[in-house]
Amino acid sequence: MVAFSLNGRNVELKVDPATPLLWVLRDHLGLTGTRFGCGMGLCGACTVHLDGAAIRSCSTPVSQAAGRSVTTIEGLGGDHPLQRAWVEHNVPQCGYCQSGQIMSAAALLASNPQPDEENIRQAMSGNLCRCGTYHKVQRAILSVAAVEHWQPAAEDAS
Repeated sequence: MVAFSLNGRNVELKVDPATPLLWVLRDHLGLTGTRFGCGMGLCGACTVHLDGAAIRSCSTPVSQAAGRSVTTIEGLGGDHPLQRAWVEHNVPQCGYCQSGQIMSAAALLASNPQPDEENIRQAMSGNLCRCGTYHKVQRAILSVAAVEHWQPAAEDAS
């Protein structure tokens, strides 16, 4: 049995502890917003938060989530400031990498609410976008950071 908090709810599953967290989220819990990209933790499409830190769920065994807090793109609630900024700045093209991009950006803003362009480049460097929307990603993040008194949601700050 593996038990952890998922998007604010406690879950307990009977799964092989070595199963990648990505497949537990998608196949056992039906949360398909987290994407499979490369399967080696290199592209960032599978990014989720583990205790508030951005991690690659395809290369993280579910056993590492035991007793901890996992947040997926679904856990941001659909109305997160970054999700609104993504739409406003027309970030998505094919959309495949976007949930991982947003989760990495949310972790960045939770740890650094006022990042500069270099902070953003460094934090987002592990997220590949085959459509090349990096400049739009950066503008969207900067627009959220520029909002006066912006505070991360409780789940982002954990």
